[in-house]
Amino acid sequence: MSLPAAFHEIAKRVNNWGRWGHDDEIGTLNLVTDEIVRDAVATVRTGHRVPLAVDLEQDGVQTGMIPGRVNPLHVMVQINQELFGPGTIATSDDAVTLGLQSGTHWDALTHVSHSGRIYNGRPATTITAHGRSQFSGIHTVRRLVSRGVLLDVAAAKGLDRLPGDHAVTPEDLDEAAEFGGVTVRAGDIVLVRTGQMRSYLAGDKHGYAFPSPGLSIRTPEWFHARDVAAVANDTLTFEIFPPEIEDLWMPVHALHLVEMGMLQGQNWNLESLSTACAQERRHAFLLVAMPEPFVGGTGTPVAPVAIL
Repeated sequence: MSLPAAFHEIAKRVNNWGRWGHDDEIGTLNLVTDEIVRDAVATVRTGHRVPLAVDLEQDGVQTGMIPGRVNPLHVMVQINQELFGPGTIATSDDAVTLGLQSGTHWDALTHVSHSGRIYNGRPATTITAHGRSQFSGIHTVRRLVSRGVLLDVAAAKGLDRLPGDHAVTPEDLDEAAEFGGVTVRAGDIVLVRTGQMRSYLAGDKHGYAFPSPGLSIRTPEWFHARDVAAVANDTLTFEIFPPEIEDLWMPVHALHLVEMGMLQGQNWNLESLSTACAQERRHAFLLVAMPEPFVGGTGTPVAPVAIL
């Protein structure tokens, strides 16, 4: 089944292929300049630091709905082992097997393809089992610090969390920006709170996964018009799930990652940040969210911190 004409029409309007050169691999992160970071640092007033990652644990956010995306399998490989003889200093080491998108993570630009292409028009066949992502792997993102903006869509509507069938629209984003007293600027990293993480934190993994509120297919044009550098939210699927257009699965992923070259993040815990922003009456902050540089990875765990 081919993608509908409506999808391709949006794709043409948000396409960034060649905008930063035909060799570009990082897309909208080119918008995060030294000046943008300097201005982001100036948003820090109290130094209050808010962690935004969920715990990496075997009973984590993954439910098995996505094949191969396993929660961390953590094992000890040595425990209090005296490597240099009896009475010497002992060490403990551990190892882990996990899906790179299993917890709080960034999706690399190669996480999704459509019509045989990835970002900047490269063939999807450049992703192979042995070579991994030849272009735009997550390791190409070496510094990810910018001004973060919380668009608290749930709070703007007076809700703890949005209903599971709510598709977040451009109008919702405008409402949340007005609620937070912020104007989204070029180079910003936008965090969209639906409140869905509350289900997971309450122990309801399946309620967290399905059905899930998320971004509408109409929102990529909103982010494109404002030159947003990256977007993350507090859901498993990022976009509305099940999809708002029948049989059109993950169109927002394709528009963001393939057409725009814009990183997106999932499973971010924005609950404490929502409280902190409400208390300080400001929704902009310094955001530090460097990905783990897995060479050729199509995604990676991240432990982001918002600094207010």
